[in-house]
Amino acid sequence: MELVSPAYFAKEKVQSVQDYVIFSAQALVNLFRKPFYFADMVQQADLIGVGSLPIVALTGFFTGAVLAVQTANTLERFGSVTMVGQLVSLSMVRELGPVLTSLMVAGRNSSGMASELGSMVVTEQIDAMRALGTDPMKKLVTPRIVATVFMLFFLTIISDLVGLTGGLVIAKLLLRLDARQYWSTAWQILVFQDVFMGLIKPVLFGLIIATVGCFYGLNARGGTQGVGRATTQAVVAASVLILAMDLLLTRLLMILFVMH
Repeated sequence: MELVSPAYFAKEKVQSVQDYVIFSAQALVNLFRKPFYFADMVQQADLIGVGSLPIVALTGFFTGAVLAVQTANTLERFGSVTMVGQLVSLSMVRELGPVLTSLMVAGRNSSGMASELGSMVVTEQIDAMRALGTDPMKKLVTPRIVATVFMLFFLTIISDLVGLTGGLVIAKLLLRLDARQYWSTAWQILVFQDVFMGLIKPVLFGLIIATVGCFYGLNARGGTQGVGRATTQAVVAASVLILAMDLLLTRLLMILFVMH
């Protein structure tokens, strides 16, 4: 790694952020412009959504199970083990379901988008598309954004349900709790704010995953090494942005709900 002055390094990072914001704005504007490439959207939805289902389900199940084990240990001290369902439900729906699902999808799909588009850049397929009069942003980026946002929303719901099931398995086998009692307490504790918070997050996280993956892919330079570098950067940037956005969004929504 070559040494550069702090001022140059800072300028480079600010430039990258500026380029990413402009890129994301263009991608969002393209959502409302023809042509729409529905076939590409369906294909990407299959690759992103259906392809991510096994890892999302496994992550959700074990997260719910671990939550049940950990919370039961604490609740036993207060004689409130029957509240395990409520704690698993709130934690999964509000926070862990959307965030862990998004991180899994980012690890799987941000890297995939960056490597796929990066390979197209270094093999000059993107230039060929422009020469033939096709807008690469419209053809390659927009379908990925629509598919990621749409599928991540439903993947989060599945993750929440599987996580609650994981908690139920622990509650039934280890804690000897009644299954109906677990489900009724888990369901009753949820209010509109919890569900809204849990379902608005994947929409924004999906936007981050797709735009970051495509941005690093289309800006890959330097042959196969550059593609590898772009792939790594995409996963890291998407993961950090998801966690930062989660903090901001949680705080903002809490303030809004308190005001009402």
